[in-house]
Amino acid sequence: MPTQQPQATPPRLMRGRRQFLQTGPALAAAALATAGPPAHAANTPEAWCAAWGTAPVSTSTLSFSNQTLRLIVHASIAGSRVRVRLTNEMGSTPLRIAAAHIGLRSSGASLVAGSGHDLTFGGRSFATIPAGAPLLSDPVDLAAPALADLAISIYLPDSVQATTLHDMALQTSYVSSTGNYAAAQTLPAQQTITCWPFLAEVDVLPTASNARAIVALGDSITDGARSTGNQNRRWTDWLARRLQQESLPVAVVNRGICGNCMLTDYANALIAGRDCLERFDRDVLATVGAGWLFCLIGINDIVYSPSSNTISPDELIAGYRQLIERARMRGLRAIGATLTPFEGQSYYTAPREAARQRVNDWIRSGDAWDGVVDFDLAVRDPMQTTRLNPAYDSGDHLHPNDAGYQAMAQAVPLALFTTG
Repeated sequence: MPTQQPQATPPRLMRGRRQFLQTGPALAAAALATAGPPAHAANTPEAWCAAWGTAPVSTSTLSFSNQTLRLIVHASIAGSRVRVRLTNEMGSTPLRIAAAHIGLRSSGASLVAGSGHDLTFGGRSFATIPAGAPLLSDPVDLAAPALADLAISIYLPDSVQATTLHDMALQTSYVSSTGNYAAAQTLPAQQTITCWPFLAEVDVLPTASNARAIVALGDSITDGARSTGNQNRRWTDWLARRLQQESLPVAVVNRGICGNCMLTDYANALIAGRDCLERFDRDVLATVGAGWLFCLIGINDIVYSPSSNTISPDELIAGYRQLIERARMRGLRAIGATLTPFEGQSYYTAPREAARQRVNDWIRSGDAWDGVVDFDLAVRDPMQTTRLNPAYDSGDHLHPNDAGYQAMAQAVPLALFTTG
């Protein structure tokens, strides 16, 4: 979360309507939905599914010049073919890609021998991404196991600023010395970075033909803030492992952004990304094979609003209803998650806590969602319910630690993705 408290009033929104959901056993710390996997829309002959994704934001603090990036990502499901979505969506000038490559990562900046494939774009080995646009590669044959690390290499021949990236990757990636090393088995790394520049998604042709993706829309808690780096311990990672253990053909795509809000953009927090209502089409609906919207958002709207004039829960509820209805228009099922405790954190006040409680009461009511997961119940201190359980507190009294993120994933009923 940003260190300064912005002052702004979120906009008034339209109000929608929808159906119910019932909370489940407290021991499970979650609510079960009756709705199962959504029906496929009309499919092309190859039903692709996102295996990994992130949400780009705007920044200009990092630059590259005639260098190769080797970006490491963790696939959530297996596939026999892969393709990559690059992005210049926050850029104001064209971005030239002179070469690109994908392979299985063995360790560090090295590839598994023989796993690498050059990426092409409309049959060409190079491409220019217009300002404000994404770029989808041609597919390549690559057997990518579930939960495998993939290495996407991008050669940037010009001097460029990283105007489009995901800042808090919690994953080490690599920048080469001068030159094109996109296809090199071992990249000569000049520096390491912990962000994902110009990369938005990796799709696979799934091993399971009925695979669909959960798109997790959220803020720093979905982004995995204060979890252990290079270990894939965000709650979405723990959930992906659970799904694989149960052999369910469900991918998890993390579209969380640290500091993100549902309703408002703040000029002093550009790294926090556009608000969820604004970025929804790009980060959720454009996700290939999306079947579920998983929404954990709103705590920053609350804590950034003035304590003397705290945001009305009705404003947040109107925002949730917009996200739900826009998801349903595209055939996605909408799952809501309660906001987790934050007493002890510097932004905590009684009016802000009251707003969180009212929002959570509405989420738990199941008035609008296809499913509800009670993350608040999963991680709160049973003796002082406005605080995180000390066993799950990373130390800032807002973000869970690794065990807390695991508890959140355990609170997700897998029946949300199986029952029909």
